[in-house]
Amino acid sequence: MIIAFAVAPVVLVTLLIGLRGVAAMRTTSDFLVASRRVSPLLNSAAVSGEYLSAASFLGVAGLVVKDGIGALWYPVGFTAGYIAMLVLVAAPMRRSGALTVPDFAEARLASPALRRITAVVILVIGGLYLVPQFRTAGLVLSAVSDSPYWVGVVVAGAGVAITLALGGMRAATYVQAFQFVLKLVLFIVPAIWLLVQVGPQVRDEAVRPVEFTEFDSDTRVVFRVGTTLRMVEPTNVLIGQTAEVKQGDWDVAEGTTVVFPKGAQVPEVVGEARPGGAGWERPLLDLRDAGHPLLGTWALVVALALGTMGLPHVIMRFHTSPDGRAARRTAAITVALLSVFYLFPGIYGVLGRVLVPQLYLSGATDIAVVALPAQVDTGWPGDSFTALLTGGAFAAFLATSLGLVLVVSGAISYDLLPGGLGRLRFTVIAVSTVVVLLALQAIRLDAGVLVTWAFTVAASTFCPLLVLGIWWPRLTVAGAMSGVLVGLFASSGAIAGTIWGLPVDGWLAILVAQPAPWTVPLAFATMYVVSLRGRPPSWSRTAMLRLHLNENSLTTRQDDLRALRTKT
Repeated sequence: MIIAFAVAPVVLVTLLIGLRGVAAMRTTSDFLVASRRVSPLLNSAAVSGEYLSAASFLGVAGLVVKDGIGALWYPVGFTAGYIAMLVLVAAPMRRSGALTVPDFAEARLASPALRRITAVVILVIGGLYLVPQFRTAGLVLSAVSDSPYWVGVVVAGAGVAITLALGGMRAATYVQAFQFVLKLVLFIVPAIWLLVQVGPQVRDEAVRPVEFTEFDSDTRVVFRVGTTLRMVEPTNVLIGQTAEVKQGDWDVAEGTTVVFPKGAQVPEVVGEARPGGAGWERPLLDLRDAGHPLLGTWALVVALALGTMGLPHVIMRFHTSPDGRAARRTAAITVALLSVFYLFPGIYGVLGRVLVPQLYLSGATDIAVVALPAQVDTGWPGDSFTALLTGGAFAAFLATSLGLVLVVSGAISYDLLPGGLGRLRFTVIAVSTVVVLLALQAIRLDAGVLVTWAFTVAASTFCPLLVLGIWWPRLTVAGAMSGVLVGLFASSGAIAGTIWGLPVDGWLAILVAQPAPWTVPLAFATMYVVSLRGRPPSWSRTAMLRLHLNENSLTTRQDDLRALRTKT
């Protein structure tokens, strides 16, 4: 029923808009940047729709349930990145005449090798960002309709592949703009309804947060991934039939449904803190419980703000603007649109802390938003608002995935293995298929963590390349390549250390789990020092002028600049 009334209309409209873009698809430029004819208002709505991913629609609220009020720094970092992009990147990137970030790198420094390296970085960022989108689609659909996990993953992958293969960036633009409006409405209306229903209860709980230590009613928990619980006392639970679980560690198998009785002590999830515990209401984020909340908060904000400025699928959106001024207006309007949306994840997070804290037991806090209506009302109103939120969540998955699949496909078929329109369409389908296969194996991974790592890699590679490439004429090919590689290997190495459980604690644990505070300066310093040891090409200042002069005052065409490079 949820699939029919919530997901199907969103997917159907997405496909219909994709069909509309077929007639306008004649060239690679049409496919990748919609022929650069997208107005600022439409483009800003599309940018916002693309940017508000599963991490925004569902993940922030889930992090508030699990980690506390400090998780609201996530939307602060997400939005702050667009202010930096507005000031430093938007207009010059559009004036470069490039279609992709690797295209900009070669246009600025005339290095095919740098183009290939940046294309590989896009594949890394795209993989870290795409897998959690499809994973969360599978989790949400399985939670609200009891369908298998793979159904949501395949539905999301098929919708993205078909839409892009048919209509490219033009179709993606209309889809993402439509889905932003849809997400905004479907996020705000249920939040108001929930507040009206349970406002006084939430207000009392929010003022005096209480740790989730005892079940206040018979509570059903579905473990969609295997989990190790630490039982604080012997407990009679219902697993098909009543059974006693002894005190100590209990390995719960994947797919198990457990009913905990009213009054029983809540078990601990090994490695996780209970919602509402010590520090839950603190307005800082203590990453990995390392005891340094201020450092953890700064590390997160640096990664998100600077990572936003380097996200390839966001940067590509500014290439669809008619000129640099339109690109700057797009960034300014986007800040306003995102600010409206990010008023509401905190509301859902506090509601989830009060009404569905048991989701932390099964590691399913990502679905707290769509689980709330049924917790408040088991009748048709609850079902209706669950359907609305599920539709909005699927709009979030599709909108973000459209941009990511498009930019990854462009990196492969335009930058690494150049081909025509047919190859781009085939690559879209191939990339979507690979991501679906990866997402089917990623049910245990935390979507918020993966997305944050994608921001970290972007901040450590593309942020230095774009800032210095746009604002420093002495940047050389060797400096740019060295900085990008150092940033990539440093951030990826720290991420690998976190996955493998590197035995560190305290402030060092924070800088390994969230390495942006040291990997970004390291990449900047590497580019600067290596560039100083070389000599920039003679046409470097001419290339810089093209980035900073208004299009109407430019007298040197891009073809003339390329001819000058060839002569030198």
